[in-house]
Amino acid sequence: MELTNSFNHLIAQSIISNWDYDALTDYKGATLQYKDVARKIAKIHIFFERMGISKGDKIALCGRNSAHWGVAYLATLAYGAVAVPILHEFNAEQIHNIVNHSGSRLLFVGDVVARTIQPDEMPDLEGILYLPDFSIFHSRSEELNYSREHLNELFGMKYPKAFRKEHVVYHEDQPEELAIINYTSGTTGFSKGVMLPYRAIMGNIDFIYEYLARPYMKPHCNMLCILPMAHMYGMAVEFLYPFSYGIHIFFLTRLPSPAIIAQAFADIKPELVVAVPLIIEKIIRKKVFPKIQNNLVRLLLNMPVISKKVKQKICEQVYEAFGGRAYEVIIGGAAINQEVEHFLKSIEFPYTVGYGTTECAPLIAYSDWHTHVMGSCGRAVKGMEVRILSRNPQEVEGEIVTRGQNVMLGYYLNEEATREAIDSDGWYHTGDLATMDAEGNIFIRGRKKNMLLSANGQNVYPEEIEDKLNSMAMVSESIIVQDGEKFIALVHPDYEEARNMGFSEEDLENIMEQNRQELNASLPAYSKISSFTIHKEEFAKTPKKSIKRYLYQNV
Repeated sequence: MELTNSFNHLIAQSIISNWDYDALTDYKGATLQYKDVARKIAKIHIFFERMGISKGDKIALCGRNSAHWGVAYLATLAYGAVAVPILHEFNAEQIHNIVNHSGSRLLFVGDVVARTIQPDEMPDLEGILYLPDFSIFHSRSEELNYSREHLNELFGMKYPKAFRKEHVVYHEDQPEELAIINYTSGTTGFSKGVMLPYRAIMGNIDFIYEYLARPYMKPHCNMLCILPMAHMYGMAVEFLYPFSYGIHIFFLTRLPSPAIIAQAFADIKPELVVAVPLIIEKIIRKKVFPKIQNNLVRLLLNMPVISKKVKQKICEQVYEAFGGRAYEVIIGGAAINQEVEHFLKSIEFPYTVGYGTTECAPLIAYSDWHTHVMGSCGRAVKGMEVRILSRNPQEVEGEIVTRGQNVMLGYYLNEEATREAIDSDGWYHTGDLATMDAEGNIFIRGRKKNMLLSANGQNVYPEEIEDKLNSMAMVSESIIVQDGEKFIALVHPDYEEARNMGFSEEDLENIMEQNRQELNASLPAYSKISSFTIHKEEFAKTPKKSIKRYLYQNV
């Protein structure tokens, strides 16, 4: 990979260099080679040209991860248009609002999304293209209709002597030029359009290349894309970087259940694994803990001479669960449970925890697994400065602020929110509270907006209490909410385990009360839990699997 400041030049270079290699595969489905991607990009550009799409026009995409999603996205940037990726988990009203707010002229949709949206609710949209085959789903443009009907003829006229490598010439982007408007999923219910320039994309790709790809990964190796590409974490680390490096990317194309993910890891054997904590925790709690929490293994782990070999064997089994070939497992998007992290560290599993936000496309902090400090989310990445707004950052938490190459331009058509987020010195205020040690390792305490205030004025971080509660008997997930001066635990039990154990609702109530008492014994007096409420359904979550807290504050 030749270093360049231009994203589109990098993409063109990767396509040309890896022309005959596999690029994008729908898991259990079809594969596109890099040359196939280039041909499809060229055909999409014919649509754009016939419709009079100009540089800077907005093109929206909404659907589950797939090879064609990736093609449409790359085609948009390669043309010089602005990509507006929309999370397919959004409901129809949210999709309509984002398309309208962004002023998108064209929308690419997946099969599930196509069944929910209403074209009449997006009156300025000129056309909707169906991602599975790029057919027209809805059109208000005669030029779009004509170009789709005569696409092969128009393609043949444009490239009469066949489409070749020399035809892969794309828009020459500039560092401060707008590339993406990424609407946040967030936990507040309000979606803001994050404007990301090309320099932010390249800042992320360059860092991953220098610190991960070049030293530890080979071109043409395999990578599994699990996270939604409409979210910057998945887009940057599982799509844009690997495509630019000549890696073969596999898309699940369906809901990533633990069983499907486990089978995909076994089949694909990725050389890097990127995941949110929920996926890691489910694999460890369901597949690993039951095997090691029997009396024999516990006895062996307490024998100094034997325990090292036992831990090594456990580590090998966990490693195999992720395909057995990954250099490391990068965990991000939310905090990892402390019990699970202690276990991973104790068996010397190659994991690390990163930190980022959509507004930084997304990387802010990362450390290689060899140097990762337990409980931290790494140190500031190259090109970014990080500070803690505290009189004593090592001891007293404060808000994380950051500035540098990866920071957004601002929020689209929302100057007030931009001024609140980026101060006059260019520091982006993340809203996360943390401490930082002398080596620059960041230790997140919780979200500023989630912090609760006890009756005697003490700061209470619900995330820290939830982390302890989630490791207790029969607890699947939890939220701590405040009712006046009292703190209440909303708990979603592990109903699958309860059924296996033959527990009744009354049994669960008794277990949760015992958990509450044990939890309170470990908490300061000002943050003790006064009661609990069993929540029968899983809590609603964002695509990075953070609970949407705002939905439960009045429960």
